Amino acid sequence: MSAPLIALTMGDGSGVGPEVIVGALLAPEPAGFCRPVVIGDAGRLRQAAAVLGVSARVETVGGVSEAVFEPGRINVIDPGLLPADLPWGEVSAVAGNAAYEYVRLAGSLAMSGEVQAICTAPLNKEALHAAGHIFPGHTELLAHLTGTEEVSMMLSTAKVKVIHVTTHIGLIDAVARIEPGLVERTIRRGAAAMRGSGLERPKIGVCGINPHAGENGLFGYGEEEEKIVPALDRLRAEGMDVHGPLPADTAFFLAGRGDYDLIVAMYHDQGHGPVKILGLEAGVNITVGLPVIRTSVDHGTAFDIAGKGLADPGSMLEALRQAAELSQARPS
Repeated sequence: MSAPLIALTMGDGSGVGPEVIVGALLAPEPAGFCRPVVIGDAGRLRQAAAVLGVSARVETVGGVSEAVFEPGRINVIDPGLLPADLPWGEVSAVAGNAAYEYVRLAGSLAMSGEVQAICTAPLNKEALHAAGHIFPGHTELLAHLTGTEEVSMMLSTAKVKVIHVTTHIGLIDAVARIEPGLVERTIRRGAAAMRGSGLERPKIGVCGINPHAGENGLFGYGEEEEKIVPALDRLRAEGMDVHGPLPADTAFFLAGRGDYDLIVAMYHDQGHGPVKILGLEAGVNITVGLPVIRTSVDHGTAFDIAGKGLADPGSMLEALRQAAELSQARPS
């Protein structure tokens, strides 16, 4: 009973979230490191079990304190927001609103201390927006719900960890937004997250913006010198082990062989592409800078395979494991 309690949000009910949750929670591993309580729809989870061809006891509970943790049982706090005939694999404002409410409730449970971490299944941004909740994704939504001004997205795999200076904005807007203060704050958040996981002085590699990190002005218009170098100079002066700006096409190779503990990516695809090459089941998304712990699968709602019993629960299992480890490492 000392294992951390984790609020596991179901995400968009039209996507693969229900299937990866059922698949993960029926596996033997989670019982050894956490006590998960799903925030979602009990009926949809039963449907997911049916398409997976597995037997699961999906039990609704009124709160975390009512959850009973037994093999084959899935505890669900169900706000009753989804219709029984919700189609699989289609954008739905109803499902988008439900996904928002699941996250809102999980955030409240975490902020009150009733759970020690949040783990999220994927939501669909189009459905979220159709429901009137205009957020680019979980990262920004949880920052809003917890009153946090600025957070960062970190992708974590066994080989490489990546934190992003910018995430869900267009590339032109990302380059415009990058400035020394944001770069510095992002690196500090990344270093703090690494210390929280037990690495006191992480070696951090920072990507450039342009090909070859600008190659001394040959590519771009001096963005590295203007937007990145001043931050690195300040951090190095404090004794932080920070290197760069590095060409992004080699930074990840170097991190993969162990030269760096953390890579700082300047924009979304610069960081996501290399991680996803390792395999979607290998990656976990961690929101850094929140007052609560939040991890997530590193894949989307996968509407093309939703409801077909094909979704791989590997990333969900890893997200639960990392949520449990982070919650145990955080000072009480």
